[in-house]
Amino acid sequence: MSDAKSAKIQPFAAPKGVPDYVPPASADFHAVRSTFETVIHNSGYGHIELPVFEETALFARGVGESTDVVSKEMYTFSDRGGRSVTLRPEGTAGVMRAVIEHNLDRGQLPVKLTYSGPFFRYERPQAGRYRQLQQVGVEAIGVDDPALDAEVVGLADRCYRAVGLTGYRLELTSLGDDSCRPAYRQTLQDFLFALPLDEETRKRAEINPLRVLDDKRPEVQEMLADAPLMPDHLSPAAREHFETVTGLLDDMGVEYVLNPRLVRGLDYYTKTCFEFVHDGLGAQSGIGGGGRYDGLMAQLGGQDLSGIGFGLGVDRTVLALAAEGVSPTSGRRVDVYGVPMGTAAKRTMAVVIDQLRRAGLSADMSYGDRGLKGAMKGADRAGARFALVLGEQELADGTVVLRDLGSREQREIPVAEVVATVQQALTR
Repeated sequence: MSDAKSAKIQPFAAPKGVPDYVPPASADFHAVRSTFETVIHNSGYGHIELPVFEETALFARGVGESTDVVSKEMYTFSDRGGRSVTLRPEGTAGVMRAVIEHNLDRGQLPVKLTYSGPFFRYERPQAGRYRQLQQVGVEAIGVDDPALDAEVVGLADRCYRAVGLTGYRLELTSLGDDSCRPAYRQTLQDFLFALPLDEETRKRAEINPLRVLDDKRPEVQEMLADAPLMPDHLSPAAREHFETVTGLLDDMGVEYVLNPRLVRGLDYYTKTCFEFVHDGLGAQSGIGGGGRYDGLMAQLGGQDLSGIGFGLGVDRTVLALAAEGVSPTSGRRVDVYGVPMGTAAKRTMAVVIDQLRRAGLSADMSYGDRGLKGAMKGADRAGARFALVLGEQELADGTVVLRDLGSREQREIPVAEVVATVQQALTR
């Protein structure tokens, strides 16, 4: 036998930094994402499905060229037509492009949209930091109203509560507006340019000095200890907006802490800015966040309308739940598991399982002619509440054994009454 024929074919692996979610762990991932989506849809947000890639210029202009996302982390390539396209690193710019393109901003305002799916950033992979990350986001566009800010922040908090997460904190600040940001920008630059910054950091300070405050290096943070902070330089209008937001959150019972040094990683944020942090995740403690982005629509060629939104990290929420020892699922894949013994029994059981599914019940059955012991292990792995056992004697009698896998109690019931009997048993 030749070496080529005898060589073992090496299996493929997922790309570096891209997680797989497979059963049973994938159940938690799916539960988090679907719960987020349900809570959001119940708040009046319509679904928008975005392209996975867009023109590179959209993100360069919309996210900001000074950000790490644009300058270091984007998956950018030329298509066969020579056009520069980028796998989406975030959702807001794409939503804004779609709103402008489809004239959604010409109708009732605010335009309230939600989206979910994968986003892509070429980062150094570690726990909670992936090159393909999963998010659920919302955008509320067209109205500059602090009550809308409070709704969006409260909605994000409600999403985390809905999946059972408790050990997080909501950090909140204001990044000001056009009435105070220019003066603050100059004040901050004057402070920064007096520091012994490296060339790259100094360049960042020239483009967007707020981004320097987000530098995580200890030596830089030490130099920034006495840096001027935006909340101390808010205009009366910006301060009133923020105080209205916090007052509404207080009335809604949403707990938060003020963090005057909070800076999000994207350039378009103004006024209300927030982040959800979970200390059980180590360095990658941010599990979601967002803020208001006045001026972004005009910057992308649309009307000069305001907006606010958030992105919730599904991956990091799953990790945060694991850190708390909480699962958003019951561990039950199906309610009922069929165990047929023999070819004839399998045919009858297939019909019974189909009837249960048609009635809206979750059901599965054993395949491959396994024995009773092996088939019952399948029922346990499925987390089923009930098993239906059908052997030769039951088949001849027109019955099936309904076994409660919790109490181990069992009884024979007519095959024709399986659906009604199981429905009743599941309500107990």
